[in-house]
Amino acid sequence: MEAPPVTVMPVTGGTINMMEYLLQGSVLDQALDSLLHRLRGLCDNMEPEIFMDHELVYLLKGQQGNPFILRARRSLSHPTAPWHLRYTGQPEVGDKSRHALVRNCVDVAASHSLPEFLNEMGFRMDHEFVANGHIFRKGAMKVVVTKLSRILVPGNTENTERLSLSYLVELSVSAPAGQDTVSEDMRSFAEQLKPLVHLEKIDPSKQRH
Repeated sequence: MEAPPVTVMPVTGGTINMMEYLLQGSVLDQALDSLLHRLRGLCDNMEPEIFMDHELVYLLKGQQGNPFILRARRSLSHPTAPWHLRYTGQPEVGDKSRHALVRNCVDVAASHSLPEFLNEMGFRMDHEFVANGHIFRKGAMKVVVTKLSRILVPGNTENTERLSLSYLVELSVSAPAGQDTVSEDMRSFAEQLKPLVHLEKIDPSKQRH
């Protein structure tokens, strides 16, 4: 089944309905420490946040066209924290000169009954995974370094298997529509991470999941 690229965004507070600017790349496990060291030097003067989340991807199939996709996520590190529901729209075609992928993003906090609610609404869970890693911040920019693991037994987040020998690296900014100058700031920051990691604008038409 085809779906949008996996985008790993840790559980955060608040309600967001803005545009997301995004660059993605990956780094091999053996290069992780070097990347984290570089990020500590480039980002705001604070220790990175550590997260471990469980994400469930839900689909609602219509009569025609692509299914409607929602992502429900909960923190395994803080079990009493609210769940979060995330929707990301189709990437804007827009200006080819943009340095980052741009898409609408809605992120809302929810109660622990979120999975039951989505099932009652007609959504069905397509797949689930565990994401753990580090979050760095540089002004409005957020850098997330994530290890993805598949869940071997449905619902059992302690029985997992790593998906690859690399970490997903995402650089993102949430901003009102039309703030395209942020993509230039992102490009400049991404240049400082080379050659450890090459962060690029995604071509959704070439993505398969």
